[in-house]
Amino acid sequence: MTVSERDRELAEAVRLRESGDEGTREEARRRLVALSERWPDDAEVAYQTAWAHDVLEREAEAVPFYRRALAGDGLTGADRSEALLGLGSTYRVLGRYEEAERTLRDAVAEFPGHGGLRAFLGMALYNTGRYEESVRLLLELVAETGEDPSVRAFRGAIEAYAADLHRTVS
Repeated sequence: MTVSERDRELAEAVRLRESGDEGTREEARRRLVALSERWPDDAEVAYQTAWAHDVLEREAEAVPFYRRALAGDGLTGADRSEALLGLGSTYRVLGRYEEAERTLRDAVAEFPGHGGLRAFLGMALYNTGRYEESVRLLLELVAETGEDPSVRAFRGAIEAYAADLHRTVS
């Protein structure tokens, strides 16, 4: 199979996955698994194959594809951040909370401006019992990204309380 055939087959499988119909998504998954067998070192193919498993709620099967995608070269920065989010979220859904937290902490360190990664890290922190850190992180995210006028009006107060959730006036 040539690179152009790989590109064509990958684009078609992604189009099928994005269609929204479960049967079509399953067909996309089958095609991507076959493509990943032919291109085992291709990070982009592995990433798209992981995603195809995730949308079908086959999270356990997605993990090795996410790991393969992240171990290789070839993902754009945007795809790499989304693959890290996918892997961390998948670990969390599978109850593998410590792996989720570790994956998402590393991802936030690599992509500190990615709000989605920070939100999923907040959820993983909650799952690992780090409630205060979870709330702080999520409040900071709300303060930074909230478009609601009432959130914007209180941004300073939200940020101050996020920094010290136990702060009171005596």
